[in-house]
Amino acid sequence: MSRIPLFNSPFLLGFDHFERTVDRIAKMSAEGYPPYNIEQVGEGRIRITLAVAGFGERDLQIQIENNQLTVRGRQEENGERVYLHRGIAARQFQRSFVMAEGIEVVGAELDNGLLHVDLVRPEQESRVKTIEIKPAKASGRIDTGTSPTKA
Repeated sequence: MSRIPLFNSPFLLGFDHFERTVDRIAKMSAEGYPPYNIEQVGEGRIRITLAVAGFGERDLQIQIENNQLTVRGRQEENGERVYLHRGIAARQFQRSFVMAEGIEVVGAELDNGLLHVDLVRPEQESRVKTIEIKPAKASGRIDTGTSPTKA
């Protein structure tokens, strides 16, 4: 079964990386652990909150690579505990989020089992650039600025 590219319009130049991003998102794990919220907390500000009960600061790692924010959690097993019932999930996890160009992570904090990761989208300036059009140079002919005359 062949797939129709999303960005195959001749007017969308240089958007092939979006196609790769969509493919990467589709391949991400559909696992629901840990649960998370994404909320708008102000103009251009986003907060991702992950429920990481039982994890401490040393058990968590946040990385950004190629516009992908990845949160990992890993706890060392404590062999001294004997559980009669273990209902609190404390397994390792990896949760990834693809970020748009320009999004920056401005901080993270762990508060009562919730990991808050704050992001900001800086306001982008409108850019206008005028391109100078130069006359074409014919191959083998030197442009002297004057038109050729017959002798």
